Amino acid sequence: MNSTAFCDNTLTSGPTGHGFYPYEANGGTAVAIAGEDFCVVASDTRQSNGYLINARYSPKAFKMSDKAVLANSGFAADGNALVRRLGQRMQWYRHSHEKEMSITALAQLLSNTLYYKRFFPYYTQVLLGGIDENGVGVVFSFDPVGSYGSEICRAAGTAAALIQPFLDNQVELKNMQIGEKPRLSLDRALCIAKDAFTSATERDIYTGDYLEIYIIKGDGVTIENYPLKKD
Repeated sequence: MNSTAFCDNTLTSGPTGHGFYPYEANGGTAVAIAGEDFCVVASDTRQSNGYLINARYSPKAFKMSDKAVLANSGFAADGNALVRRLGQRMQWYRHSHEKEMSITALAQLLSNTLYYKRFFPYYTQVLLGGIDENGVGVVFSFDPVGSYGSEICRAAGTAAALIQPFLDNQVELKNMQIGEKPRLSLDRALCIAKDAFTSATERDIYTGDYLEIYIIKGDGVTIENYPLKKD
């Protein structure tokens, strides 16, 4: 076999494939905890790509109304696009009905929005927390194609596997030999959220920098900020 034939066979040995992957994992973690008359939604602010930190302050939680906060983690561009889309739909609803959309209606709208994009989905894990029509704290968790359910507490993002067992134990008191479950206070929920993120940053390099905690009550939404590990 001469060298020319060898080269020709090498060049035509098979088809050349070109891949297209539009998504990027930007890390981060979100937590939502529902109480009797409040809801706490917390998220870190680090945006990363592998071992690179793109931004130390890139919020993942957004106030949607006076009684609803949405948090997401995953692909930051998709998360921001989803928030903008929902904001537009809520504004149309406000103009049409002259009132704010309830959190249960927002949860259904969010589910429909994710489902309509199921063939090219938003690459994000979503938590929705707030106060319902009866003044009770609620948390809804979603998968990327719109399936959702009501929760007492839920973690999403890169540190979810570390935080969710802690929430199950400290919030829902699962597998604990106790009598009547004590009422979860707002101060206790805030301590649990802070401890969860402080511990997660020791193990998860994609979570860190700052912690934003949204406190949703019947009279509105307030925000608290706390520093996290920056390495």
